[in-house]
Amino acid sequence: MKQTSGIKIVAKNRRARHEYHILETFEAGLALKGTEIKSIRAHRVSLKRGYVQPRGDELWLVDVHIAEYEQGNRENHDPIRPRKLLLHRREIDKIIEALNQKGLTCVPTMMYLKNGRAKVKIALARGKQLHDKRQDMARRDSQRQVERALREKYR
Repeated sequence: MKQTSGIKIVAKNRRARHEYHILETFEAGLALKGTEIKSIRAHRVSLKRGYVQPRGDELWLVDVHIAEYEQGNRENHDPIRPRKLLLHRREIDKIIEALNQKGLTCVPTMMYLKNGRAKVKIALARGKQLHDKRQDMARRDSQRQVERALREKYR
C-alpha cells in the first residue's frame, strides 16, 4: 500500500470515519505472536469489526481479523483472538475514563508498520446519527462536483 517516511500502511478502517465522529487518536503497539506479525506484513488484516475493550487496567483490541499465516504449522494463531494494546499508563487511564462516559467508544482506524513494528491507530469516537451521515455524504458530493467543474474549466 502506501509508504511515507518509514511508515508502511497495512490496513485502514474506512468505515470508522463514516460511522463515528473521531474525537482523539492514539498510537498503540500490539502484543503479537510470531505468525501474526508475518500475516500483518503480508497485509492480511481486517479492522472492520474491531473495537477496543478495557479489561481491568489494560486495553485489548477485539474482533480484529489477522489471517492465519499460510506457512504456519500447528502453532499458528487464532485469527480473531483479543490482542493487548501497548500504551503509556496515562493514555490508558484517559481512554478508560472516556469509555466510561455514555456514548463514547474506541475503534481502530489504521494498522501500519513503523520501523518494522506493528502499530495501530485507535480513536475515541462518538457514533453518528443517520442525518450526520447524510450531511457528510452531501458535503463530499458537492466537493466532488466543485473539483470536477474546476478540472473541466482548466482543460
